[in-house]
Amino acid sequence: MVKTKEKSRRRRQPDCPEETLFLELLRTTDMLSRGLGKVLKAEDLSATQYNVLRILRGAPEGLPCGEIANRMITRDPDITRLLDRLEKRALISRCRETEDRRMVMVRITAEGSELVARLDEPILGTHRRQLGHLGRDRMRTLAGLLHAAQSAVN
Repeated sequence: MVKTKEKSRRRRQPDCPEETLFLELLRTTDMLSRGLGKVLKAEDLSATQYNVLRILRGAPEGLPCGEIANRMITRDPDITRLLDRLEKRALISRCRETEDRRMVMVRITAEGSELVARLDEPILGTHRRQLGHLGRDRMRTLAGLLHAAQSAVN
């Protein structure tokens, strides 16, 4: 009986290298996300909210809601509620297009732009602390491997 309990407490070793790699990617993503979360928490912002603001900063003319959803790093099933929270804080604005009343254009406000600009340096510093030790060549190699994995999934 002791052996059974001891076995159940040990972590099961994945049966294949693909599973091992997948689990390592999940662990790494979680660890890296926690560092980013600490920076964003100081501004009462979630990672998905920050992602929307960065997307909109790159499109000052605005984007339709569906296009924002397509550009998100992680999918959010309720983009409307996410945008509601950002609009409530005056970080974005939404308006219906005059030509197609079904289309809602979303734009970053001056306050939203200021917030993202204020976060640029702390977030860059976090990324450098987390990944800078790899060096440019290893980071480039890792990015290439991740792109190759992504293209096989799409």
